[in-house]
Amino acid sequence: MQVALKSGHRHPTEYYVARLKQLLPAQLQDARTLFSSGSIIDSILNLGMIASIDVQFAGNSFNDLNKAAKELQEKINGLPEVSQSFISQELNYPTLNIKVDRVRAARLGVTQQEVISNVITALDSNLYIKPSIWIDRANKDDYFLTAQYPGSDKGFDSLEVLQNIPIETVNKENGHAQSLLLRDVASISPEFHPSEADHYSIQRVVDLLVAPGTADQGGTQKKIQGEVSKMTLPPGVSVRYRGAVSSMQKSFASFGFGLSLAVILLYLVMVAQFRSFLDPLIIMFAVPMGLIGVIWTLWLTGTTLNIESFMGIIVMVGIVVSNSILLVDFANERRRQGQELRRAAVESARIRMRPILMTALATVAGLMPIAMKLGEGSEASAPLARAAVGGLIVSTLLTLFLVPCVYEFFYRRIEQAAAPQTLNEN
Repeated sequence: MQVALKSGHRHPTEYYVARLKQLLPAQLQDARTLFSSGSIIDSILNLGMIASIDVQFAGNSFNDLNKAAKELQEKINGLPEVSQSFISQELNYPTLNIKVDRVRAARLGVTQQEVISNVITALDSNLYIKPSIWIDRANKDDYFLTAQYPGSDKGFDSLEVLQNIPIETVNKENGHAQSLLLRDVASISPEFHPSEADHYSIQRVVDLLVAPGTADQGGTQKKIQGEVSKMTLPPGVSVRYRGAVSSMQKSFASFGFGLSLAVILLYLVMVAQFRSFLDPLIIMFAVPMGLIGVIWTLWLTGTTLNIESFMGIIVMVGIVVSNSILLVDFANERRRQGQELRRAAVESARIRMRPILMTALATVAGLMPIAMKLGEGSEASAPLARAAVGGLIVSTLLTLFLVPCVYEFFYRRIEQAAAPQTLNEN
């Protein structure tokens, strides 16, 4: 069921979900429920599932898979990190097994295919047996035409009625139509089977869907993995994790590699531009200062490290590196003009402080409404803005002091190492 809240509702969505969790079990004891946002974006991220964590049990026996899934479900339902859990497959689903007596059917001139076609037509329609299409020549639309028993949706209420389904066929010897009853060629027995037979990579699977109770979805999956490690799984049963959290963890690895590669490439580009290996190294000292700000900001605001946070870190790195380039390039220019090393480092921080602060403050002011979730739909981008804002504020303040100090430290060592060689040559 899709539920849309009316405009002007007084409580957030979580309030109504919590109320339904209390009311539904009391009024519908046999109903199993799982709440989701219903967003198509969440569905894509969850690989088609309605929950962000999918603990998938794979093996050969549905009984073993369902037993393992229910055991884990009982273990994790008591965890505070888990809001809901749901096993999508029903193991003991009431089923009627229609078994055709092939020998008797052959003697009566009926094939299994004809029996199946008649039963499907009686219970549903002949859409899947003999589909017909009628084209409306006025509007060029085409429509499926199907034959269906009158009242078939509510007429088959007992085994007796099912056994009396007519099986019509054509006698191959004389070409005359003959009519039999289903009871003449088949037997019907009530059984219990899985409601659906799901497969992944050919293997049979049973999915345990988990809705996290906190924003830290990765932490919820770690708790679940800890409970799985304590279980003794049946022989031949394996566990894999799918859904948005697993995709997010893979993206984290990709983002970490991408961020490292970006820093390396940025360093190599600056080496070519500055024609020095030392200046780019001094410039890159601003990046750890930004990461300090990111960590503190995310911790103080209770924001998790996610894809948006990583994107904010990448944005922050680009800005703080550009600010650091201004300092080092200006200090080099002053030294080429004959200025003393310390004075050049101090002048670079003093003179370039205004453009650096203007750049940082403009960026922080632009991202602050998103970081504070003031705009509509800004909740999704809040981690990006918070990571960028925190990193910029801390790195800007520290860079103005640290980069000139590091610049003087390295070049002072170079001058001291070069001084004895100059004296020896003289």
